[in-house]
Amino acid sequence: MSTKPIVRRMLTGPLDVNCYIVGCPLTHEAAIIDPGGHGGKIIDVLEELNLKAVSLIDTHGHFDHIGGNACLMSHMESPRLYLHTDDLQYLRNARDHADYWGMKFEDSPEPTDLLEGGEEIIAGDPRLKIIHTPGHSPGGISIYLPGHIFTGDALFEGSIGRTDLPGGDHALLISSIREKLLVLPGDTIVHPGHGPETTIAEEKRSNPFLQ
Repeated sequence: MSTKPIVRRMLTGPLDVNCYIVGCPLTHEAAIIDPGGHGGKIIDVLEELNLKAVSLIDTHGHFDHIGGNACLMSHMESPRLYLHTDDLQYLRNARDHADYWGMKFEDSPEPTDLLEGGEEIIAGDPRLKIIHTPGHSPGGISIYLPGHIFTGDALFEGSIGRTDLPGGDHALLISSIREKLLVLPGDTIVHPGHGPETTIAEEKRSNPFLQ
């Protein structure tokens, strides 16, 4: 049996957020990153992969990334929900944001664990390191697993996260990306919050926002 972590991407919620399941083939435990919605669909994929969710990790508190929190937490035996402390206000006010855009939204429970950056979250064998990458939002995080970086709405293929929303800061986002993400090995796969995957080397070479 392979001991390589299982990484499965699925589109969730009204804005097609990339939700990632990161699982351990030995312990069958998994972390779920950015469950944007469709909680039942995520549960079905967990069952297909023979995995049990032990942690939910929100890369930031915007409504499109947290819409599946409530459904999944009600399904978990001992739910743990992780969010950076600086984005707690956005999670709490997510319904107003969703209403503004005319989107349906299920309120998220409060996080069980508030992050600062530098923590490790264990899901079986995989150890997921939390990297604070503010700029899209004050508490935006990226999540590092050797060979993989889950960037939320910080870094995309050929683009970066928008910074015109409340709490956004363009200069800070560019600094976060340059100082905390582009220093990773070039072959690190970038798993963004929206759109296709890329690599650190490709974004260093061709991302117009980083030249």
